[in-house]
Amino acid sequence: MNSLNTKQQQAVRHIHTPVLVLAGAGSGKTRVITEKIAYLIRDCDYKAYNIAAVTFTNKAAKEMTARIKALLAGPLTRGLTVSTFHTLGLKIIRSEAASLDLHSGFTIYDADDSKTLIKNLLQQQFKDNDLCAELADELQYFISKWKNECLLPEQVIPYLAKQRDSDDFYHENLNLFIEYYQQYRQHLKTYNAVDFDDLILLPLKLFEQFPHIKAKWQAKIQYLLVDEYQDTNTAQYELVKTLVADKNGLTVVGDDDQSIYCWRGARPENLAMLEKDFPTIQIVKLEQNYRSSGRILKAANHLIKNNPHVFEKSLWSEMGYGESIRIIKAADEHKEVEHVVSSLISNHFRLKKSYADFAILYRGNHQSRLFEKQLREQQIPYKLTGGTSFFAYTEIKDLMAYLKLLVNPDDNTAFLRIINTPRRKIGTSTIEKLNQYAKQVDKSLLQCCSSLGLDEFMGEKSASKLHEFAEWIELIREKSTHEHPVKAVQQMIIDMDYYPWLMETSKTEAQATRRNENVDELIEWLQRLYDQEDEHKELDELVNKMILLDIMERNEEEQELDCVTLMTLHSAKGLEFPHVYMVGMEEELLPHRTSIEEDNIEEERRLCYVGITRAQQQLTLTLAAKRRRFGEIVDCEPSRFIAELPEADLEWLQGKDQLQGKEKQVHAKASLANIRAILDT
Repeated sequence: MNSLNTKQQQAVRHIHTPVLVLAGAGSGKTRVITEKIAYLIRDCDYKAYNIAAVTFTNKAAKEMTARIKALLAGPLTRGLTVSTFHTLGLKIIRSEAASLDLHSGFTIYDADDSKTLIKNLLQQQFKDNDLCAELADELQYFISKWKNECLLPEQVIPYLAKQRDSDDFYHENLNLFIEYYQQYRQHLKTYNAVDFDDLILLPLKLFEQFPHIKAKWQAKIQYLLVDEYQDTNTAQYELVKTLVADKNGLTVVGDDDQSIYCWRGARPENLAMLEKDFPTIQIVKLEQNYRSSGRILKAANHLIKNNPHVFEKSLWSEMGYGESIRIIKAADEHKEVEHVVSSLISNHFRLKKSYADFAILYRGNHQSRLFEKQLREQQIPYKLTGGTSFFAYTEIKDLMAYLKLLVNPDDNTAFLRIINTPRRKIGTSTIEKLNQYAKQVDKSLLQCCSSLGLDEFMGEKSASKLHEFAEWIELIREKSTHEHPVKAVQQMIIDMDYYPWLMETSKTEAQATRRNENVDELIEWLQRLYDQEDEHKELDELVNKMILLDIMERNEEEQELDCVTLMTLHSAKGLEFPHVYMVGMEEELLPHRTSIEEDNIEEERRLCYVGITRAQQQLTLTLAAKRRRFGEIVDCEPSRFIAELPEADLEWLQGKDQLQGKEKQVHAKASLANIRAILDT
């Protein structure tokens, strides 16, 4: 506690009223949260099981947990909840499933599952597949938006009557979308499933309907801490408000200058709403930055002052003023890449820096391609964030569908994916008849496969394969319940000859090997989840945990490698690097063209601010005079954000002049060293 600065200590020790901690970039917010949890348990007589801390990523939750365990002895943290919002919601749903009319083993639908269900519903009315695909995208967006606004189908029109929305497409299709929203909810219920947005919405509706359950959870969570509060949407804000009620047990940490997720429902104005909903709230500003040089912070402060603010703050640092901010203007995007990689190589050898000290940040994923190519040619190791998710591979989707069906026999989406994977000689006409029969008897597809009436409906020969499949699934389910869940899954894979089928359906031997390795990794991951729990869990809990990990993390890389990081500005939030290259600093790239057209420059400015404040020691901004867009070479205009930076702290370098004098000699030596390193490999 003594190592905290005065403001950090104030944020930790204030417990008599709710607290809003306005934590600027690099100001030690995670440390404040973890120290406060330790303080509540150690000095304020709170029990760990009455405290919950929520954030937005599993990675952040793991980091908090590790720090808390380093501060407190193991027994003191028993029962403590440190999780994402959605994991907390899932915990509430699992505990109160009966009141929500959910059976044990319910499935969590990810975005792909939801879209498949929506498309299937649309195809019952519209025969045009392209139209169904287009409508499914739009409908999925609006359903998610409505759920994040806490709206059930019958609440949408009254809510919109109070809004001003000029989207013609929205209003022309509103009744249709509401109708399908209702159907979608009904089918989720039939399939004993919830989607990702339900993990917040359902606890809220549960608390509205059952006051005694609300009171139980309010009593259980006596102190709530919320990280990255500026990223909360309406539903998340309401969940916080409901759980806290009239207690003083609330600390929220946020920074309105780092709110960059409005496009997915985040409402930075939730920070300002706290003063209205919690009138006694104490505001503590963390403005001392422990990450960046003074010059970088000065540039960030100058930039963000161009946005309106409810809460004013200004970052400062004791880490020295630092180097000038370099701006490189290249002839085109190819020269831009050459200059960045050339500078990176020079700094790597001249300053004896690890490759992991460098990050190349950009607005859009498409900007990474040329950098990847150049880095590969120079044999510079790099990692690209936002690549293919482990769970996006076909073989993993197949096996996850099997797991979902094992724990939830009502999951028709999972059933339809795997009924003929691997091939079981079950034809399309058989599936169509099964669908018809299921509608008649109002049962799930898997349940119907065991029905004696199915033989009469479609004929004994067609039904026999379906009976056989249902019996096998039931056998595996019993094995997972009465023996070992992971061994049951291994047996399932062997039974269906999945490895040979992957070999048979792969284009190359290398692809088949990779797919087999992915299957092995899934089994190992399932085993790790099983082993790491205090008490061994049932298969349904393991599967739901994996689904949630997939949705929240999309296979985040945990291994730390010595390589250059390539990532979008959105992905960079929360990270820091000694050397940062922000590339494509041009109008229509940053700020993005869509944001310019929609007059949403404030969020783009916040995104630029986030990028600048990732840099610890050196910041380089690059732009191109010309760039290929949509097949044409166009002239580029420097980003307006460059003009908003303090001119005296900028060093403009034209491409060929970026290395001068002794630095040029150093770069030449670095290039030779790099060539030798390549030859030695």
